[in-house]
Amino acid sequence: MTTASHNPVLLVLAGPAGSGKTTLCERMVAEIPGFERVITTTTRSPRPGEVNGVHYHFFSPEEFDAKVAAGAFLEWAWVHKKNRYGTLASAVLDPLAAGRSLIINVDVQGVENFQRAAAGNPLLAKRMGTVFINVPIPELRVRLGGRGESEAEIAHRMETAERELKEIGKFDFVVESRDRETDFQALLAIWHQVQARGG
Repeated sequence: MTTASHNPVLLVLAGPAGSGKTTLCERMVAEIPGFERVITTTTRSPRPGEVNGVHYHFFSPEEFDAKVAAGAFLEWAWVHKKNRYGTLASAVLDPLAAGRSLIINVDVQGVENFQRAAAGNPLLAKRMGTVFINVPIPELRVRLGGRGESEAEIAHRMETAERELKEIGKFDFVVESRDRETDFQALLAIWHQVQARGG
């Protein structure tokens, strides 16, 4: 059986809305023993059914400020100018040090922050692989249209996607998205490459 415990890794996924990165993260956690999703932090209120410490670490703005001041975050950002989201260093480094593999889905800006953190952290530098899920622009439009979003929302997401595509060269790996199964197999191959590098 394939397990994630030998040479733990951190896979950081990014890609445009509609690229399937959330599904890929969920499948790695569901199907590969020893893989966990990184639990990130937010200042927004929990939605119905969300549990603190399971879906997110829910912080008040004051608690978030205190963590920022203490240098506790690997990365954090404002989202839609109203809430902050971030990844605590302890949410990544502690599980990795304990031999558990992690996967996280962030935006392109978040990936840059992870890369900056890895430059100063040997464990992160050795164990981390950044992955861009690339979808050809015409195919992306079809996928977004299939999600029932408004034309304005699709146009906004397409604009963001074109900006994100310009950053593709900064990633360790690129998955040229085809279908869910092919993409998952490509991600498994990347995981094994990062594992081998961390020997």
